[in-house]
Amino acid sequence: MRTLAIGILTVLAVGLAADLALIQPGDVAARLAAKGAGPVIFHVGPNVLYRNKHIPGSVYAGPGSRPEGLEALRVAAGKLPHDREIILYCGCCPWSNCPNVKPAVELLKRMGFTRVKAMFVATNFAKDWIDKGYPVENGTAMK
Repeated sequence: MRTLAIGILTVLAVGLAADLALIQPGDVAARLAAKGAGPVIFHVGPNVLYRNKHIPGSVYAGPGSRPEGLEALRVAAGKLPHDREIILYCGCCPWSNCPNVKPAVELLKRMGFTRVKAMFVATNFAKDWIDKGYPVENGTAMK
């Protein structure tokens, strides 16, 4: 029974990932360290996570699973050219359970953005970013 449950969860996670262009945390960290204009990075998870620690330079847009989070993302992204590279991340929970990333990606695609990627956070932001020594900053979400 456990094997069946794991298999079903894997299929669901792969199905979600198939709809999204993904980028690994290490690749995002490398992009941050590179010279030149980098991507715009939006945090689309809970405010408490952003306030604690977040990717330097990322913009808090609110949870992608809530209408007010999607509206904040729409407003923030609406100022950008549609060919600008955008990376979204959450990190609230394992990728297969995340309610925030997929709605946020879908919104940006409907708005006409062509270079949207989701950072693949397999377990959570602490394990997949902070514990690996990638750069962080803490602070209040700006609205």
